[in-house]
Amino acid sequence: MRTPKALVPLLEDGLIDHVIQPLRSGKEADLFIVETSQGVRCAKVYKEARSRGFRQAVLYQEGRAVRNSRRDRAMANKSRFGRHEREEVWQNAEVSALFTLADAGVRVPKPYLCVDGVLLMELIVDDAGDPAPRLSDLVFTEDEAATIHAALMRDVARMLCTDIVHGDLSEYNVLLDRAGPVIIDLPQHLSAVANNSAAAFFVRDIDHLAIFFGRFAPKLATSDYGREMWALYQARALGPETPLTGTYHPETTAPDIAAVLREIDAARREEEQRRARLAAQAETGSIE
Repeated sequence: MRTPKALVPLLEDGLIDHVIQPLRSGKEADLFIVETSQGVRCAKVYKEARSRGFRQAVLYQEGRAVRNSRRDRAMANKSRFGRHEREEVWQNAEVSALFTLADAGVRVPKPYLCVDGVLLMELIVDDAGDPAPRLSDLVFTEDEAATIHAALMRDVARMLCTDIVHGDLSEYNVLLDRAGPVIIDLPQHLSAVANNSAAAFFVRDIDHLAIFFGRFAPKLATSDYGREMWALYQARALGPETPLTGTYHPETTAPDIAAVLREIDAARREEEQRRARLAAQAETGSIE
């Protein structure tokens, strides 16, 4: 096959030996299977911003820290350098997230390096050594669906505990190998703490999975793990092994009517006392 232009520098530098075949084309990158001196890898070639499918990237990037004031100023304008810096931050964000999640025990592809818009990472394979399928390509029994969904909920909880929300999670962004589900495609991830849209994106991610797995395990279609986990996260009560029920009951504490009436009475008495003092001062002519 013809070597993609973006992979030529990696070939010239000896980072990859040759390109075996295309793997998949996505909305933010094209994937290729490549041979390296350490074995077969997956090369993710990021698309330029104008070619990506994310039209609301600003929503995803809110709250991402940029530890360089010059870079931050450049990213705020539309200069060529600023656009280049935004692209580099977008790409490096996935590498950083992959390392963080792998350390937290989340099943994600192992990253090796990111250079010139190419991320070299682990190739996830099935039992036969072929590229692992996406969930969207598979059919499950009810028990299989429940087991895989439960594994994903544990990993999503681990992600949230590290301040990471996927932001675009669905059956198209999860692979399945012998050991279970593997979460992929994280350049658009959000900060759970710093992004004002994080809660909405998190619930949407979990709802997407509920709808998909609900085709095979109907009870999951009506589950509400997203809101349940987010509420636990806000209460600092969420951990990877926290028992989940799939239900969410918003706190609806009834107002304390007696306390409200006491406050009203206290305010009324204070006003009566103030008026009495003013009246007494008026009679003695001591009003200031």
